[in-house]
Amino acid sequence: MESLIAEISIDVAATPGQVWRVLTEPALTRRYMFGCEPVTDWAVGSPLLWRGEAEGKAVVFVKGRVLAIEPGRYLQYTTFGEGMGLADEPGNYLTVTCQLEPLPGGRTRLRLSQGDFAQVERGRERFEDSRAGWPGVAAQIKALAEESLAEAPVDAGR
Repeated sequence: MESLIAEISIDVAATPGQVWRVLTEPALTRRYMFGCEPVTDWAVGSPLLWRGEAEGKAVVFVKGRVLAIEPGRYLQYTTFGEGMGLADEPGNYLTVTCQLEPLPGGRTRLRLSQGDFAQVERGRERFEDSRAGWPGVAAQIKALAEESLAEAPVDAGR
């Protein structure tokens, strides 16, 4: 069976630490993740909830678990979209991987991937939606990391 992995790579004129902050800090994630913020302690095995607001109430739109974390370098977690009418079972969760590669001149290459959609219910549909959405999300991450807002010191505990 063919794998269905949504992937994108983008070069960012910011350090890995600045990009990391955009990936993990709630005040920044809300600006590119459709108004959602991560609720987690960023420890391997911990729950990761993407919480936003709907009709004035806090709502968890996506949930998963932190699989791997190397602050400033690598983040991997699972995702399951609530409200999609899918069975909440391990076979319907997808894996998101964020890799940060330092480049000369204080730049960073950010690689994002999500999948394998071939293994989940409504996989082709979910793959097409994600593949269409990642370029906009990546562009917003890039813009935020390159803004002075993301230049504050990085919390080494993340």
